[in-house]
Amino acid sequence: MSKFDRRSFLMTTAGLAAGAALPLAAPPLIRSARAAGPVKLGCLFSSSGTMANLEGRMNFVAKMAADEINAAGGVNGSTIEVVTSDPASDWPLYAQIGRQMLSETKVAALFGCWTSVSRKSVLPVVEQNDGLLFYPLHFEGDENSKNVVYVNSPPASSVLPAVDYLMSPDGVEAKRFFMIGSDYVWPRTINKQLKGYWKSKGIEESAWKEEYVPFSFSNFQTIVNQIRAFADAPGGKCVVVLTVVGSSIPDFMREFANQGISSSDVPVLGLDMVEADLEGLDTAKMVGHLNCWAYLQQAKGDANVKFLKSWSDYVTKTGAPFKKDVAIDPMVSTYDAVHLWAMAAKKAGSFDVPEVRKAFDGLSFDCPSGYKIGMTAENNYVSRGVFIGSVNETQGFDVLWQSPDTPKPVPMSQY
Repeated sequence: MSKFDRRSFLMTTAGLAAGAALPLAAPPLIRSARAAGPVKLGCLFSSSGTMANLEGRMNFVAKMAADEINAAGGVNGSTIEVVTSDPASDWPLYAQIGRQMLSETKVAALFGCWTSVSRKSVLPVVEQNDGLLFYPLHFEGDENSKNVVYVNSPPASSVLPAVDYLMSPDGVEAKRFFMIGSDYVWPRTINKQLKGYWKSKGIEESAWKEEYVPFSFSNFQTIVNQIRAFADAPGGKCVVVLTVVGSSIPDFMREFANQGISSSDVPVLGLDMVEADLEGLDTAKMVGHLNCWAYLQQAKGDANVKFLKSWSDYVTKTGAPFKKDVAIDPMVSTYDAVHLWAMAAKKAGSFDVPEVRKAFDGLSFDCPSGYKIGMTAENNYVSRGVFIGSVNETQGFDVLWQSPDTPKPVPMSQY
């Protein structure tokens, strides 16, 4: 498994800027992904910076998926070599490393990015180079590029069903909403869509409030006090829609519990909250708070049993610095993505992006979530199931609700 890191990348670019001499024979040594030998896949996932605890896992699970495919004979006569990187949660660096992987390393596809701002930094790179980026996070939608495979769910398939649940008699019949997010495109766009959705339901603007904090923000005492005051006002049941990311998630949940606010008082819907965010927290004080993803570790079925065992065995074998008994949605989405790419390349009989893209129509894969996910010729969105999870006492989520099927993904919001 080859690796790019921030230091080696900056040393390379610094040397070029200084006019450092390169061997004249270097270009022929850069092997195309379409040439004989291994086919290379590039990962743009950070193992340092504010997103590292979650994002770093994806480099390992992509390699695990590639190992499975290689053990079954590879693709089109080639084995897969995974080239990893560390963009260090530095948004411009995702684009720079992505460009180098496509133009110099000649990867057949990229897998990666965590935040929407990192994806948007890479978007022009893959479009200019006619590359493919498989993006494994659920996100705000309102984007539909032929050069991006949107492996996870847009809001119409995930966020809106979760909010509908909270507003229903099966939920808490929520009437009022406090939105707190990290200050970037995903939270602001999601909250804009939610406000439009609530307006369409006849809910007045006085029924919601929104606040934004910087990345890595940790001191939530004042904001939790604001939530308490908002929840105590008349007008019906209040819920928190949480779209902070990275280390801010456990910091918020810890402060919420420290102030003695339970899920029966004010439920939190953590749209980005996954099992790994609960590590080290006393979740007995957080039971009943919610999340919404296309996979939960408690999903039923043989495919999930197999995936969880494979991850546990892989961590044991490789010494990957993560818990072998914790799996999160973006890990599964990355695993799915590598398999979907391999299936498309095999169907196309080629690693060339235009041919692989044509082969997406009709692909399906037995996801560890228990759903058969699929693609069509309509766009590069993947149809997935939806789960609403409820925090339990053992730092995980119980399945509270799940969709009966895989809803058709709608890229563009009407709100």
